[in-house]
Amino acid sequence: MKPGPSSERAVILAASERDAVKTAHLIKEAGYYANICGDLAELKRQIASGSGLAIIADEAIRDTDLTGLTRWLNDQPSWSDFPIVLMSEGGGPERNPEAARLGRALGNVTFIEGPFHPTTLVSLVAAAVRGRRRQYQTRAILEDLTESEDLLQTALNAGHLGALEIHLPDFELDASPTCKRFFGRKPGDPFSYQDLLDAVHPDDRARRHEAVEQTLRTGTDYRIEYRNSWPDGTEHWVDVRARVVRRPDGSIRSLVGVCSDITARKTAEIEREALLAQLAAERTALAEITATLEQRVGQRTADLMQEVAAREKAQEQLRHAQKMEAIGQLTGGVAHDFNNLLMAVMGNLDLLRKRMPEDPRLHRLVDGALQGAERGASLTQRLLAFARQQDLRAVPVDLGALVRDMSNLLERSLGPRVALRLDIPAGLPPACIDTNQLELAILNLAINARDAMADGGAIEIRLAAWQAKNDPSLRPGNYLKLSVVDTGTGMAPDVLKRAIEPFFSSKPVGKGTGLGLSMVHGLAVQLGGALLLSSMVGKGTTATLVLPVATSAPELEGPAPVAQKIERSAVILLVDDDPLIAMSTTEMLEDLGHRVIGVNSGLHALDILKSDQEIDLMVTDHMMPGMTGIELAIASRQLRPQLPVLLATGYAELPDGVRVDLPRLAKPYHQDQLRERLDQLLGGGAEQHPGEVDARNLSPSP
Repeated sequence: MKPGPSSERAVILAASERDAVKTAHLIKEAGYYANICGDLAELKRQIASGSGLAIIADEAIRDTDLTGLTRWLNDQPSWSDFPIVLMSEGGGPERNPEAARLGRALGNVTFIEGPFHPTTLVSLVAAAVRGRRRQYQTRAILEDLTESEDLLQTALNAGHLGALEIHLPDFELDASPTCKRFFGRKPGDPFSYQDLLDAVHPDDRARRHEAVEQTLRTGTDYRIEYRNSWPDGTEHWVDVRARVVRRPDGSIRSLVGVCSDITARKTAEIEREALLAQLAAERTALAEITATLEQRVGQRTADLMQEVAAREKAQEQLRHAQKMEAIGQLTGGVAHDFNNLLMAVMGNLDLLRKRMPEDPRLHRLVDGALQGAERGASLTQRLLAFARQQDLRAVPVDLGALVRDMSNLLERSLGPRVALRLDIPAGLPPACIDTNQLELAILNLAINARDAMADGGAIEIRLAAWQAKNDPSLRPGNYLKLSVVDTGTGMAPDVLKRAIEPFFSSKPVGKGTGLGLSMVHGLAVQLGGALLLSSMVGKGTTATLVLPVATSAPELEGPAPVAQKIERSAVILLVDDDPLIAMSTTEMLEDLGHRVIGVNSGLHALDILKSDQEIDLMVTDHMMPGMTGIELAIASRQLRPQLPVLLATGYAELPDGVRVDLPRLAKPYHQDQLRERLDQLLGGGAEQHPGEVDARNLSPSP
């Protein structure tokens, strides 16, 4: 028989080869398997590889080191007690001390004294094989038990169950680590039956005690849910189920069961019961108001419809705001680039007109080109107003006085078929606005209202104080409302939704640019307010400008400073990254008699400022790669604190949190405007100081 975990073969170590062959022959004739070993080392290997018993002659191992064999025998698993038949020529352990020593060393030993009868040897082999078979059966049973325990533990783990056993009559508790965890204990913490009793919630102790007593009295299954308090003070629920285990005499030996944490389920049940109780109360109340049910349902339906309408309106406002923001960014970028192109066109036309021959036809052509460029500049200003990127000077202004002063201009613009009415209460606070831009906005609104009344009508301009509280488009605070109300044809809802989009117009082709309302909307938002439009077809339109109230009194107008004309030639550092604008501006400056040092970046300009080069004034663009004009102005203060700086920019593209009071020249500009600004700066008409540039929250570009 081959070696293996269930082998029944006999391995033989005899004193001589002849004795070994004879012994093996006797065993095989009896129907068993036998292998002969040449020495003790081979015997140990054969035993370890799987055998039923070993037959050893004491003479073969008398003077041999048995350490390896005895170590293997001592390390056997609990189910194994390997049998050894020891053939002794000197008698058994009673008469032979050496045999007694070997018996103690080898463990499960059966002695056979020589000479022996073959039947005796076969009988001993049969007994040893039967014993080894029982050991193998025990091993199988233990393996099955181990597997069952593993499966049981897996099932407990899968079901998030803890195991417990209460031994009677002393109520000794054995609890698994999972069970301890359900009572707030760690696996290594002690947890006795008294600890379990102390953990039970006081309100549940009597009920639990009664359940235990009933199980012990009747033998029925134990099943209960109760609360327990953890050492950290928190309260949890457990579900405990157990069954009695009886002794052979029928008495109860123990309660064996499982427990689970049901805190989440009980919490949900408690909440559900509370909801059911609330529902019952509501049903009772509903029964009491059956007479007015229809009315209440109608009112609730109306409220829900109103909420839905409000939600849809808010979503529509959000989509509209996102759409207008995207259009504004695109519009601002286009207008900025268009301003740069117009700057080059207007500058070159100014110089060309001064140097042309006295030919009236050529002058008319240049003047026409300049007029077209001016109209383009006006168009870009409207685009920038819509994009909220124009340069504003918001100051406290008496809005009522401004509207009254505009009344004559408005009446002339509206014509004789339109009546103008003013509704201006006394005592209104000043508004924080840019006067010139607001006058243009009011004029735009009035002309739009006039165009909506082809057969004439009335326009009313109203002023009123207003406080914003829950308006999502405005910060809470005090505002003024300036409303322009007409009695014209009004706008359909689809037209009203698009009214403030740039280039959208309900007028016939060629009758409007579609930029009037978009400009007014951009101005209002940039000032911190809003433009509100309401209209009904055939009833007219109301355009309302919401403007923030100023926190200080209006400024008193003083005489405008007169710029001192400068006759001398100045050295001017010109910084602009656009070659066309740089060339045009250089020509205009040189035509005015100045010497120009032109660079195309702020870093290059700083290199010149660090040198000994004489510079009287610096003119810089704002939007440049690497370093903006504002950053260049701040850096120049460290190098030349008294150097005048003129910021030439197409719009107010300044970072948030930066206040800049640098003198500016809005693009596009004429040579006369450039000369006037230079005369102010070089002649002292608009002094600069280092403190005029507030660089808080501004870090230089990399």
